[in-house]
Amino acid sequence: MPELPEVEHVVRALRRVIVGQRIVASEVRLAKLITPLSISTFNRKIKGCSIRGVSRRGKFILIECQKPERERGQHTKALKREQHFVVAVHLRMTGKFLYLNPDDKLPKHSHAIFYLDNDRRLVFRDQRQFGVMKLISTAELSHTKGISELAPEPFGDEFNLDYLKSVLKRSRRSLKTLLLDQTRVLGLGNIYAAEALFRARINPFKTASEISSRRAARLHQSIIEVLSDAITDSSTSRIDLEQPDGFSYGEAFERFWRVYEREGEPCVRCGAKIRRLTHGGRSTYWCPKCQKR
Repeated sequence: MPELPEVEHVVRALRRVIVGQRIVASEVRLAKLITPLSISTFNRKIKGCSIRGVSRRGKFILIECQKPERERGQHTKALKREQHFVVAVHLRMTGKFLYLNPDDKLPKHSHAIFYLDNDRRLVFRDQRQFGVMKLISTAELSHTKGISELAPEPFGDEFNLDYLKSVLKRSRRSLKTLLLDQTRVLGLGNIYAAEALFRARINPFKTASEISSRRAARLHQSIIEVLSDAITDSSTSRIDLEQPDGFSYGEAFERFWRVYEREGEPCVRCGAKIRRLTHGGRSTYWCPKCQKR
């Protein structure tokens, strides 16, 4: 599943090619993708909108749209007002965006096609069909279920050391389990939770409320650093909107990931063998020497 750095790469790739384009028409082939809207309602609402920006809230991709809407007053002629909304997309496990030429063949599992006024197509592809796509008015975005509950952005002022200490103090869950909860700490998935804990030299199975202030400070710094490094070093992943796969991890992950998927390999710090344990339905990687419990 793409994590926050990979989603940020997708946002930047989309921003380069679709901002300023107008959606001439759309075609949705999977009804559950846009629930609770019907396909006809979704297509009607999206038709004719201009794409004004692409941003992100957590792992939700927000395609910012603007559409003129005619309004007729009792004593006035038809007036135009602007309707502002976002297409909020969560990639989940296998969701991908593609940016295709008119003569490019649609790959399998293409569930939403947006026809743009430059004759290109923006395609949402999702093999496992877990992705989500919602139309949300800009005014209601911060109150929308699934978005309103999200923790502060990791690069924002609200995600400070005091906030993290408060979250840790109130939880009896294991530390890694807590870090994966997007309503408490935003942006960490299985990969970067493991990497942040390794950088902070903290055992992933330690109870969150038992973390000292000193370790909490190391963890706070490590979370920001590991996410920032993954975004900055774009070689850790490849985003190619014109290829069927759309997204893949680059070969540089072997340089960037220090514990993830390195079971049995020597720790880059101390030489001890990296261990793996299935915990909470996920594989957890850690160094038994650097990250003692």
